This record gives sequence, C-alpha cells and structure tokens, in this order.
Amino acid sequence: MQSQDLISRGYRLYTQAADSLKSPFLLAIRLYWGWQLMQSGWGKLHNIAGVSEFFTSLGLPAPHFTATAISYLELFGGALLTLGLGSRIIGFVLSVNMMMAYITADRPALMSVLSDPGKFYNADPFTFLMASLLVLIFGAGFFSLDNLIRVNTSAHKRPVSQRASVKTAAA
Repeated sequence: MQSQDLISRGYRLYTQAADSLKSPFLLAIRLYWGWQLMQSGWGKLHNIAGVSEFFTSLGLPAPHFTATAISYLELFGGALLTLGLGSRIIGFVLSVNMMMAYITADRPALMSVLSDPGKFYNADPFTFLMASLLVLIFGAGFFSLDNLIRVNTSAHKRPVSQRASVKTAAA
C-alpha cells in the first residue's frame, strides 16, 4: 500500500509541474503566432491588389472586400491574440478563418488529412489554425489581459466587507 501512495503522490507532483507550464506555453504560442498573424495581415494590406487578384482566382465573392477584411482580421486578430484580449472569441474567429483558407486555397491539403498528413500540416494555414485552436480551447492563460480583467472584475464583485479585509491583509 505504501508504494501505491508513493506512486500516487509522485504522479500528482508530476501533473502539478506539467500544469504549471500551461500559462508560459500559451504565452509563447500567443506571442509568436500572434506576431506572425500581424505580419501576415500587414503584408496583405500592403499588397491588397495582389491578394484581391488571388482571391478572384479562387472564385471568392467580393474579392477586394474579402481581401481587405481578411487582412485586417489577421492584423488586429494577431494583436488581440498577442495581448491575450478576447482570446477565446478571436481564437474562434481565426480558427474559422484558417479552416476557410484550407477549404478555398488548400483544399487538396485538407482532403489529404488522413491519407497524406504531411501535406495537411505543411499547408500554410496549419500553424495558425493550431495556435488559434489552442487559445480557443485553453484560453489565454495567466499572462494575459483576459486574466487581468477577470481578476479585477471578480475583485469588484466581492462584498465590500470582504474587499476591505483583503486590502487590510495585503497591507
């Protein structure tokens, strides 16, 4: 029985240590891929004619409007992702955007997800999709504006008597 307790305690410590890496990992994902999305959006905005032409070749409706909208989504969505602000909402919107990129521009890669996975994960939308899904599913983590807002909002929801005792204890 003692060895079972030791194994249980060891596993619990292991999972706590692994859990402590969640927020730094999400921060790294958000900073790197948010920055990459911002650069992608900025690049598209500065070549809007070329992007519009590409969207026309894909048969997308209102290609100039769509190109402009996608460019701004990537620019500002990347900024929001980087800051960790509105993370789950922007994670959802960016995930849908990347799925649409697969459907419209990388359909062969999407259709080969099971038969040739390398083709799927080497396609341009893959890493942006994965980063967006990670933030959508797990949130922004501790190091984010979302968390700062949540902490400040929950502090204001406490009764006045509890807020006073927390301030007194902190002083």
